Order: sequence, then C-alpha cells, then structure tokens
Amino acid sequence: MPDRKIGVVIDGATGRLGTTQHLRALLAIRAEGGLPLSNGDRLVPEPVQLGRDPAKLAALAEKSGSLEWSTDRDACLADPSVDIYFDATATGGRPERARAAFAAGKHVYLEKPVAESLADALSLARAAERSGRKGGVVQDKLFLPGLKKLRKLYEANFFGRVLSVRLDFGWWVFDGELFPAQRPSWNYRKATGGGLILDMFAHWRYIFDRLLGPIAAVSCRHMTAQPRRIDESGKPYDVDVEDHAFAMFELEGGALAQIGSSWANRVKRDDLLQIQVDGTMGSAVCGLHHCFVQPLVATPRPFFSPEQPQSMNFDEQWQEMPEILPFENGYRAGWELFLRHIAEDAPFPAPLLEGAKSVQLAEACYQSHRERRWVELDRLQL
Repeated sequence: MPDRKIGVVIDGATGRLGTTQHLRALLAIRAEGGLPLSNGDRLVPEPVQLGRDPAKLAALAEKSGSLEWSTDRDACLADPSVDIYFDATATGGRPERARAAFAAGKHVYLEKPVAESLADALSLARAAERSGRKGGVVQDKLFLPGLKKLRKLYEANFFGRVLSVRLDFGWWVFDGELFPAQRPSWNYRKATGGGLILDMFAHWRYIFDRLLGPIAAVSCRHMTAQPRRIDESGKPYDVDVEDHAFAMFELEGGALAQIGSSWANRVKRDDLLQIQVDGTMGSAVCGLHHCFVQPLVATPRPFFSPEQPQSMNFDEQWQEMPEILPFENGYRAGWELFLRHIAEDAPFPAPLLEGAKSVQLAEACYQSHRERRWVELDRLQL
C-alpha cells in the first residue's frame, strides 16, 4: 500500500492541548503506519511543531521522535510541504492566523472557539469557501463514551418525549495563591480571548446541536467569582472576564435545559461534566465515560417525611449502561475525519460554520446578560 505524506503545522505545540492531545493523536496515527484510505493508500501525517520558545520546542521535538520545529509562522505557511495549519494557541488572534493560512493555500483546522466574534467566525467560513481549501473545528467531546451512550438512547427513542435537560460542569481552579492554577492565565483575560462562556459554551453548542436538540433561545447570567489571580510568572493580575455562568436554553420543540458552568465550584457529582435528560418514558444521567438510565417502569415512588431521613438510596435505583462500543480518543477521531476530508473529500461534520454557531451562542449569552432578557438564535448562513 503506497504511503502519502501530509504536512501538519501545530501552532501552540508546546501547550497542553497541542502536546497531550493533538500531537499525541497525530503521532499515534503515524506510529500505526498512517491512516488507511478507501483506495488502499495510507495517509501519514508529518507534524511540524510551531511555537515561541525554542528550548521547549527542541525538547518536545526530540522527545517526540526528532520532529521538525519552528518559531516562524510565516515560514511554515510558505513551506510547500505543509498542507494543514492547525491552531491550538490562545483564542485571541486566531482569525488573523487562520486567514493567513487560507491565503497561503493551506487547509485549516482550529481549536474552539474559532473566534471572539460572530463576524470573525463567519469570515473564516467564507475564507475557506473562497480559497477552495478545507476548514474545520475540533468537536472532541462528541466522541466521549458517556455522550455516545446518551446518543444511543436518543436513537432508540428511550426517552419518549424529552421534557428537560440539565448540564452541570466545572471544578475549582486555584487562584495561584495557595496552589498553582490549573488553567493558563490567558483564559482569564479578555485581551487574549479568555472567558468561561466563550470557551466552554462552544462545547455546549455542538453537544446540543448533535446530541440533545437545537437551541432556539437563551437566557444567561454570569459573574467573576475570583477577580484577582496569580499568573505563570508569579505576578498578580485582575480578571476581566467571567468564570461562573448559569443559563437556560429553550430547545426547538419546547424542552428547557439548565446549564451550570463554573471554574469556581467544588465537585460533588460523579464527574466533571454531568448531563441529565428527563423524558416521559425514561431518564438518563451521563458523564464523560459512564451513563446511567432509569425507565418509567422502574421509576421509584419516593415519600417525603419531615420527621425522618429519606430511606431510599436513589443512586442505587439507576442501571449503568454497559461498554459495547470500543473507546476512541476524541481528538484522534476528529483528526481522522479531517484527514479523510482532505485526502478523499469524505464527509466532515464540523466545518467552520459549525464553529461560528458556537460563537453565536456565546454572543447571545453575553447579550442576554447585558440586557437581562431571552435572546433568540437565528439560523446562520454564509
């Protein structure tokens, strides 16, 4: 089987996402001899690490098998052996970097959110069309085992008529005083594209669109829970974005969804992300990996007594769905879809217009907070 090499620039290669998720996924595909294509060829990704710190890049390149690395983005985009530009750096400036890649004739794959404004996000989708190149956005959470099990319940009509959805997400991110923060400081600065809603509601948009039901309207309130933090160099700084948000989504069809998202809450649930769907015929609760169900015929009939503690153990009354489908790394699964999209024009479910929808939701949430009202989501078109 002939090998076909495809050059991939990873901008932000030494960051957490660039190293532990995307570079790792591409190296795994390469280690297995490449991605099998429908014509029998194997597509072999050739990563090029792009970043700002030569020492970190050189160390990572050596650790990863003597990969090429560079601190010069323009030179990478001018390299004819590079086919794909991938951006895993801070959100701020992403549209400019992506437009430069399209102008250089590269395919473009982006971490979410693709931009800070809907206008910029739509401009990227249009730039892809004008250039004749492929564009896409990462939607890794769709491949998580828990969410895939939840999707199977929808396909089996397990819920009957869906009544409501509740999504709870978050954990405590230290401010840097007592313990080091677990998120980079750019997440907490508006100038670099920070903010919980812009970052995390991008996930919620594609999860609802693809799994739970399209969002028709949104009502949102947010706040800055920890206004003062310590950055990576030990210097204090003021947080000028939200780190705590609550929203209500009205879904097409009338069901309501409660959304709680925070980088400032402590976890007392089964997982960092938990989604509950209640329907007339049954309910389900899923996390990142596990999913539990309770059909109508097995629903308990609890009794409230002000004089004695609740005797039922509600957790024990749910049944866990078994592991039937094999686990697949969500980042690798996304790369395989995008590589096939480029190599053989295979379908790709997350073009840049889908990334624009996520930014649209974030803008609607911010507008709802400012104006203290419900905001409807219009259908997006190029």
